[in-house]
Amino acid sequence: MSVKEILFDRKLIRLLRIRWTGQLTDGIFQSALASFVLFSPERQADAMSAALAFALVLVPYSIVGPFVGTVLDRFSRQRALLFANLTRATTLTIIALLIFQGRTGIELTVFVLIAFGVNRLILAGLSAGLPLVISREKLITANAFVVTGGSVWVVLGGGIGLGVRKILDSMTSADYADAVIISLAVCGYLTAALFASLLRRDEIGPLPHEIVKGSFTQGLKEMREGIRFLEDHVDAARGIAAIAIQRGGLTALTLMTLVLERNKFNDPLDTEAGLAGVTFMIVTAAVGFVFGAIIAPFGVSKVGRHRWMQLAMGASALSVIALAITRTSLTLALTAFFTALCGQSVKVTNDALVQSKIDDIFRGRVFAVYDVVVNFAIVFGALLAAVLLPTNGDTWTLPTVVGIGYLATSLIILRPAKFFIRSS
Repeated sequence: MSVKEILFDRKLIRLLRIRWTGQLTDGIFQSALASFVLFSPERQADAMSAALAFALVLVPYSIVGPFVGTVLDRFSRQRALLFANLTRATTLTIIALLIFQGRTGIELTVFVLIAFGVNRLILAGLSAGLPLVISREKLITANAFVVTGGSVWVVLGGGIGLGVRKILDSMTSADYADAVIISLAVCGYLTAALFASLLRRDEIGPLPHEIVKGSFTQGLKEMREGIRFLEDHVDAARGIAAIAIQRGGLTALTLMTLVLERNKFNDPLDTEAGLAGVTFMIVTAAVGFVFGAIIAPFGVSKVGRHRWMQLAMGASALSVIALAITRTSLTLALTAFFTALCGQSVKVTNDALVQSKIDDIFRGRVFAVYDVVVNFAIVFGALLAAVLLPTNGDTWTLPTVVGIGYLATSLIILRPAKFFIRSS
């Protein structure tokens, strides 16, 4: 299936406009949240503030994750998308009002948690509905297009948010500018809700014969079944552990990048320069992610999935250790590129490995475990950075710890005796 065929598939486009409008808006909202936490002259940025921001984004995902499938298999997914987008628009309206009023305490935290938790339901509902709007033989290509395109729209949304903030900074305070950007995001989620309302109630399922009966505690039961399944498939379990460690380390390095750009590589009072530096590093890492996804199939075809994951994890360790030796804008950019490239290569390879091991009936359960484990590892990585990073972010300790963790993962967790169950 070509990209042209995807773009002219009317059913798929109806789903894509909901997803991509929401992800564009996610980028706008996240850029405002990041600038509010780290790049406002009104407050001093530090690693702990950044770590708490990451935790706010990911803890709701991990808590809500086990129950999302339970909801989506019992109620109309179209209705779930509609009301979830309306809920996000409402919570962002409240967040914007709180920032306008200068109230940045626990009440703001609560509504940010709700906003990110609801997003987990939206993305899962869209993914669950995809097989119902496109034929099975076109699903792999369409899914790759949907996910890759979504990432592009998130980055574009972040760029729009940063651009709007740059315009507003000369006219008002940074906090007021962030509140305006969040108000803009409200319009985006309302648009996504409008697109969701145009779907038929049962268009993306569940179909009458697919509706699952049972209590909402089923989500926890299915998580336990997923864990038991992984106990019998050691290479899939070790692959998930490797991804968790890789993503946790990547989060720690991301926080190091934020603090270095904010407080060392640029004048702490010149928040615009710091924000521009972070944007450049994010774009550099994004290019690495793309290249990592592209080269993975070639690497796998040469040495097999298991060996490729071990090699990519080891290469990732070398790129991080380089940052421990010297910390300049150049070495930071190179580390961002190669760590993202190797990490994404490991990720897409492991996803294929896990999928190949799992029967259809267990797939949702195992990926629920996968999702929760990785999200908690990311939160741990953020907290590790908060503990090890100095105020200006300039330290050899954190990249050394992350590099050793990556190398140990390659040599121990992914060691041939336990991980190379088969050559595929």
